[in-house]
Amino acid sequence: MSDSETEQTAAGTEPVLDGREQHRAAVAALLNVAPEPGVAKPDPILTATGVRRAFGGLVAVDVERLEVQRGTITALIGPNGAGKTTFFNLLTGFDQPSRGAWEFNGRSGARLRSYQVARAGMVRTFQLTKALSRMTVLDNMLIAAPNQIGERLWAGLMPWLWQGQEAAVKRKALELLERFQLLSKKDDYAAELSGGQRKLLEMARALMLDPLMVMLDEPMAGVNPALKQSLLEHIKGLREEGMTVLFVEHDMDMVHEIADWVAVMAAGSLITEGTPEQISADTRVIDAYLGAHHDAAQH
Repeated sequence: MSDSETEQTAAGTEPVLDGREQHRAAVAALLNVAPEPGVAKPDPILTATGVRRAFGGLVAVDVERLEVQRGTITALIGPNGAGKTTFFNLLTGFDQPSRGAWEFNGRSGARLRSYQVARAGMVRTFQLTKALSRMTVLDNMLIAAPNQIGERLWAGLMPWLWQGQEAAVKRKALELLERFQLLSKKDDYAAELSGGQRKLLEMARALMLDPLMVMLDEPMAGVNPALKQSLLEHIKGLREEGMTVLFVEHDMDMVHEIADWVAVMAAGSLITEGTPEQISADTRVIDAYLGAHHDAAQH
């Protein structure tokens, strides 16, 4: 045990765990969780209750309850049209539910706008990347940094107030670009990046906000095989730094490789949850993807 951990224990507090230890503890806590839809988690960072979104007579999302365990990677899967991206939009302030409520890290998400959700610590990426094409890669990173004093009109004439912060923000942006293998592209326009590089840029930009949770909407969509493994390692890296990850994905190989827990949607509803192994053997999941009578049709 380190000196700092000893001091904390002596003071009567729990020792601080690093990201990997937090992850191991979070996964261990899931061992006794039943593979059922809406099941309670030991330490949820995100909770959605009765979230429904209807477009006229079409009900796109109707999730009775979903809890996401803190410090884990959770995959949200389901057939096309299951409502996964719409559910993401509701949780991140890009759309508002017809009814229902959700909480993030103990704070109600009612009527929060997308930028408020991001400031609260939950940041998302998109299936179709939202890089600002006519800005450089570095400027895409810098614009994401929160609470920049120099952006305030009154501070523009007093550079001594913001020069130090601006230098720190730039250092952080360059460090993240190096981590995501984009440092050599820092002066290129975002429009010049490949699809996979834009995915990396979005993920790096999200980290400028020091989020508690990152939500990834189909991070592997349109990514060439050479970059897929790099993306996978970066997602694992988020978890090892203590962040929670919730991602939408169709690639089941990826789900099995990195997900600690899987939630399955079909026709707008959550039909089951469990570990990747439990989900693969669940007839409800097989029916959702192949049709409830696929077995009968073969006979």
